[in-house]
Amino acid sequence: MNTSESAARTARVLSRPFSLGGLTVPNRIAMAPMTREFSPGGVPGADVADYYARRAAGGVGLIITEGTYVDHPAAGTSGAVPRFHGDDALTGWGRVVTEVHAAGGTIMPQLWHVGMARTAGAPPFPDAPPSGPSGLAIDGTPAGHTMTRGDLDDVIAAFARAAADAERLGFDGIELHGAHGYLIDQFLWSRTNRRTDAYGGSLTARTRFAAHIVAACRAAVTPDFPILFRMSQWKMNNYQARLAETPEELDALVAPLAEAGVSAFHCSTRRYWLPEFDGADLNLAGWVKKLSGRPTVTVGSVGLDKEFIGGPGMERGGVVGIDRLLDRMERDEFDLVAVGRALLGDPRWAAKILEGRTGELLPFDPAMLRTLS
Repeated sequence: MNTSESAARTARVLSRPFSLGGLTVPNRIAMAPMTREFSPGGVPGADVADYYARRAAGGVGLIITEGTYVDHPAAGTSGAVPRFHGDDALTGWGRVVTEVHAAGGTIMPQLWHVGMARTAGAPPFPDAPPSGPSGLAIDGTPAGHTMTRGDLDDVIAAFARAAADAERLGFDGIELHGAHGYLIDQFLWSRTNRRTDAYGGSLTARTRFAAHIVAACRAAVTPDFPILFRMSQWKMNNYQARLAETPEELDALVAPLAEAGVSAFHCSTRRYWLPEFDGADLNLAGWVKKLSGRPTVTVGSVGLDKEFIGGPGMERGGVVGIDRLLDRMERDEFDLVAVGRALLGDPRWAAKILEGRTGELLPFDPAMLRTLS
């Protein structure tokens, strides 16, 4: 395939609008959520609004923000990560929405509770202990507070308030962070969830907390307001971890979430081209779409020649083609593709891809994270 044919194929596959509830995303490219610490006091400022607006102006159809803390004392572990509560922070997010929309994009906040990933004594609430389903860290060792039923109710309510605030501010949907070993994922994983009440035990029971959060958010917003759910098999510092060893186990995980009101699943992998289970070529997003009947977003080292290996270990990534991605999208394996580091390195990555200007793509350099705009 020559260069012009390849460019035409890319535009044909990725330029298609996509409808999700009451939202129409102008193309199939999303910006993946990537944690930054550029919001002093948890308040996103003009620089944060400009950061997202630049990506929207650069051709991204859907922006999913960095994780933003819900209104619970143990939700966060940094004073510079944005929060999604309080008049000052919500006013800042309102400016972000306005600028992204003015640049032609759509945007959803990622709502986040870190759970046992919290560092004891860290801001924004130093006295709040790390909290999780069984007080166990990702490595399975005791490290914090086992959440009571009252704690669970408080967190569920905090997510619902954030969902309602997101719609009120004009966001186009929300994403719930249920991946990578943070609080919701800690309930899903048997290693960190040893509860013997209704929120622990079987895989289906371990989904109950997540499903209750989804249902509460769904009740707090209008029926066609999209709710994305980000999920993963892997955890921080444990890339071999798995919630589901088989498609049957994966079905038991995603079915209750879909029933509770998830509009689409954002399936986080480190390499989007790898099959999730033996015997079939489908990646995680492909399997979740097949089993749940819901649209899916794929992600994982799109456009770069180095896979994600964690924050401090991120390497410079060279530019590579996306033919394998297009192959899968043409088969309707998934519906959207989220791009992370490539968009950090090049705010106009989407426009260049859609317009066939691949020779102008810029590499990713982790050094830029210190001054990213």
